[in-house]
Amino acid sequence: MNRTLIALPLALSSLLAAGCGHSEQEWKSQLDKYNQLQNRSQKREAELEKELADAKQRVEELEKKLADQGADISKMSSTLEDREKALAEYKARAKQLEAIQARFDLLRKKLEELVKLGLEVQVRRNRMVISLPGDVLFDSGKDTLSKDGQQILKKISDVIRGDKSLVDRDYQVAGHTDSQPYKSGPFQDNWGLSLMRARAVLLFLIGKEGQLPTRHWSAAGFADTDPIASNNTPAGKQKNRRCDLIVLPDVDEMLDLTKLATK
Repeated sequence: MNRTLIALPLALSSLLAAGCGHSEQEWKSQLDKYNQLQNRSQKREAELEKELADAKQRVEELEKKLADQGADISKMSSTLEDREKALAEYKARAKQLEAIQARFDLLRKKLEELVKLGLEVQVRRNRMVISLPGDVLFDSGKDTLSKDGQQILKKISDVIRGDKSLVDRDYQVAGHTDSQPYKSGPFQDNWGLSLMRARAVLLFLIGKEGQLPTRHWSAAGFADTDPIASNNTPAGKQKNRRCDLIVLPDVDEMLDLTKLATK
């Protein structure tokens, strides 16, 4: 309890005890002073209670935000100053992620024409991926593009070439197969098949049909090492037989974007 408040009754008792030595005017004057002192004390006490409650709420908010961000609160200093600093760092990180999210949203919007063609555009492993069904691009076990496959790739190249921000990006064509072993043919195994299919897509896109700049494109084969569905069902195997066009991230986009799930 505030010492001033404790002293008030004692002071008042003294005045009462010596009341005969004071005039009524002096008594009222002293009483007014004590009332003012008490009011100021109560006001300050209320202000302190509010400041304490605000500080407590702030600390709780910081702890929740930092915990949500994956920070180990038990290993951090318990001072409010340190937690304010940690929150500032969190806000900077959040702002950076928001900027990257905005760029990916813009990129996705630019690729909406491909979605209208029935292609899947999503963020996967921190990269924007345009997934092309292998069964549409190629006949079984072949690396020669079908007519339907050529038409799809022509539309894709038109979309990319029609936007300078897209045509200046770096891309990788990634070939994938299902888990069915490749037993006979010129490619020896699924590694060879996936790589040659990626090469065929690449050559079309940078050739006279696609007319995309060679310096921004590369190709890779992954065989059956990166499935997107179970290979235990025919439908799953069909999904795994694909060629992905991967939009490679810029340097300022190379952060953990695991939480930026496709909307």
